[in-house]
Amino acid sequence: MKCDKCNSPAVIHQRYSGMHLCKGHFKDDVERKIKSVIRRHRMIEKNDTIAVALSGGKDSIVTLHILDSLFGRRPDIQLTAIIVDEGIKGYRAKTIETAKEVCKAIGMPLTIVSFAEKYGATLDEMMGQGTGPMPCSLCGVFRRILLNKTAKALGATKVATGHNLDDEAQAVLLNLLRGDVDRLARLVPARVQPGLIPRIKPLRNVPEKEVGLYALLDELPINFDECPYAGRSMREEIREMLNDFEVKHPGTKYALMRSFEKMSEMLGREWVQADLLQCGICGEPTTNNTCQACKLLEMLESP
Repeated sequence: MKCDKCNSPAVIHQRYSGMHLCKGHFKDDVERKIKSVIRRHRMIEKNDTIAVALSGGKDSIVTLHILDSLFGRRPDIQLTAIIVDEGIKGYRAKTIETAKEVCKAIGMPLTIVSFAEKYGATLDEMMGQGTGPMPCSLCGVFRRILLNKTAKALGATKVATGHNLDDEAQAVLLNLLRGDVDRLARLVPARVQPGLIPRIKPLRNVPEKEVGLYALLDELPINFDECPYAGRSMREEIREMLNDFEVKHPGTKYALMRSFEKMSEMLGREWVQADLLQCGICGEPTTNNTCQACKLLEMLESP
């Protein structure tokens, strides 16, 4: 097949757009989507210090690569990287090495923080205790807190994550199916809260498969391994369902996100963003007197 824009060999057929694109025009399309969402949501502004949350996987590495290419030479923008070592045997050590390689190649500072150092146990050890919460629930809570604390210590004004279109569509549908309208409204925060570093998602309009193809075509050193705990979450079921719908009805994920964006203004009016409190134990922002991370730690430490 030929590229619809230049008649060169196509590397992808975007079923949702109907376009066949060559390597050059495909990369241009991905970068256009990223630049557009950064401008539209004013994700990066003058004098920002951006901490990129790395995992070593395709999404975070592409995020780092794109932000470095767009802003790496701007004197008013500072970029740094953070990787959280949850302590997942046979998985995290390899992705840390990938992250180190990428950061070294572009001269990006990298900070590594770990569950073992901060919480006294790896995720594997926590799960070995036979605790109630699912691994993704534990990991998500502890990762968010650790990223926020580390970003604040580094003087970051924003944290960039590698969430792509698939991730965002899954989050919207997951919260709808759970009836969690409050969490759904918080996907688009109305204002910055004290002590909470804002999150930005430059890849939120790029499908997961296109992120992977971009990484391969740009020969980025990435790790395609998936977390061994991922298949145990409800999100994985949502992922499979959405992928099935996308095959049968191309554009489903984009349509879902367009619907959510239309709803988000109404959600913001009906579900007013509550002022956050300080956790009485660790001092991190929370909706209650004690944050979820400290509650989980107390549960883990109880006999």
